[in-house]
Amino acid sequence: MKKEELLELLQNGENSGIEFKRDDIRPEQLAKEIVALANFQGGKILLGVEDDGLVSGIQRENLEEWVMNVFRDKIHPTILPFYEIVKWDNNKSIAIISFPQGTAKPYVLRDKGREEIYIRMGSTSTLATREQIGRLYEIGGILHTELLAVPRTDMQCLDFVRLENYLRDVLHDPSIPISEKEWQDRLLALGFLTEVAETVYCTIAGLVLFGKRPRRYLRQAGIRVMVFDTLDKDYKAKLDVILDAPLVARKEVDGQIIDGGLTEKVMETIIPFITEQTDNITPDLRREIIRYYPLEAIREMLLNAFAHRDWTRFEDIELVIYANRLELLSPGRLPNSMTIEKMKAGQRSPRNPIIMEVLRDYGYVDARGMGVRTKIMPLVKAASGKEPEFVLTEDYLKTIIYR
Repeated sequence: MKKEELLELLQNGENSGIEFKRDDIRPEQLAKEIVALANFQGGKILLGVEDDGLVSGIQRENLEEWVMNVFRDKIHPTILPFYEIVKWDNNKSIAIISFPQGTAKPYVLRDKGREEIYIRMGSTSTLATREQIGRLYEIGGILHTELLAVPRTDMQCLDFVRLENYLRDVLHDPSIPISEKEWQDRLLALGFLTEVAETVYCTIAGLVLFGKRPRRYLRQAGIRVMVFDTLDKDYKAKLDVILDAPLVARKEVDGQIIDGGLTEKVMETIIPFITEQTDNITPDLRREIIRYYPLEAIREMLLNAFAHRDWTRFEDIELVIYANRLELLSPGRLPNSMTIEKMKAGQRSPRNPIIMEVLRDYGYVDARGMGVRTKIMPLVKAASGKEPEFVLTEDYLKTIIYR
């Protein structure tokens, strides 16, 4: 790092990715800051700097060895840092420890026989709450929240007409369960049911895919659809509804839809607000229809949100249509180490693999899983002349396409 870059860091102060510390701190104090940053987006720790940015310089002998011992003894799983010394003036130097966002979350501080999980909140490192710990396990791929039990549910909360249709007409399974015990065993094996303390519940995956009324038991299931004549939300919406339905449709053997799933119901709901009939008559004697947005792109956006949303968050998926754009908000950050750039390039990292596989079985998504790159981006650019916008925060991924 150049001295000019270091000066800029010192002037900007501590933040979500930068921490200042004296080099006489205890090993567990340094490990706490490393764990918190690794559980967030990675960052840099500057040793030899006071909290206010004043350079006090490093004094500890064999500092690099001491830092590496902290990483080895106090932090799990292993993190490989980049360590460098930058000379500040004739008498003072600063040690800079850099490391990227961790891909094996949650990272823990091991000290005195205990393990503690810290996260970064602004410029402060704090103990993670139970909900935050669950989210870290899910991000790290250790816990698939789609397999969690949904309280107050049982096997009868599932739509067995849809389930039989799935096995017989979609999977072409030659052996359809007959008895209740056979159905329970099959659904447990498929991950649609789970057993906890000798009680059988629906999993999140089973309920959102095949539940009769998913939102009755899982508040964040379904989707909220809003329409405004304005450029922002105001008190008077043309439409504000919450749609509740299983994700998958009932289909004939030839693929014809008998009863639509949630995607079909959303599309039916928004069609009047994203299309317009003109006075022009087509060769088949129908009025010409103008579509403000490419329907296939919207459908792909919906399927991405349904397949990849974070079930540890209790917010609804939201589709909002404004006077000049359409926005789709999916709760949660991107899974694992996925970024917007990787997503646009076609990299795949499913958060909910069971839900994703069932959607593939029905033909909602293709085997490649590259809908953003092959459908959303080119279709939106061709229709509006503008690339779709992707906005990622700690709480959601928002996709914006313009009219």
